[in-house]
Amino acid sequence: MDKPIRAPAPAGVNIDPAYAMRIADLFRDHNRALVAFLQCRLNSLSDAQEVAQEAYVRLVTMDKPEQVESLRAYLFRIASNLAVDRLRARQVRADNPLDIPDDDLHLAPIPERHVHATGQLQALVAAVRELPAKTARAFVMHVIDGCEVSAIARAMKISERMVRYHVAHALAHCRARVDEPEMP
Repeated sequence: MDKPIRAPAPAGVNIDPAYAMRIADLFRDHNRALVAFLQCRLNSLSDAQEVAQEAYVRLVTMDKPEQVESLRAYLFRIASNLAVDRLRARQVRADNPLDIPDDDLHLAPIPERHVHATGQLQALVAAVRELPAKTARAFVMHVIDGCEVSAIARAMKISERMVRYHVAHALAHCRARVDEPEMP
């Protein structure tokens, strides 16, 4: 019988095989949720994937993993902290922008971007149709129509908190559906 292929541990790091299996299970069971969580915070799939990867590396290479009660919670905490660091770095770059000459900007739409955007729009419409009626209505009123949460709450006869819940649920669902083909 063939032995399973394992990626080598980082130089100088000994990883307990049982712990490596726990990390592999964690990755299999929660990576999509972690990337979606990070993408909501970072507004970038590629940044979310990079931060998730770095979080797993930190989890794998930590000194005393047996002291962690919940690896999933700890993974999300590491990722959240890394996301904050990434956002701070973005802010520093935004405060110190590079001077880009105007003639280097390509303002004309590129056909590939148009095709990609059209595909995303179709996926978004399909995702909204999958939502429960109240959730879809709150989402459309807030995101598409630009209504205030208080106005939506009055119109739907629900609390503002429920409006925020419906909108957040819809955003997460739509983001997952639109980005689904791009997920690893």
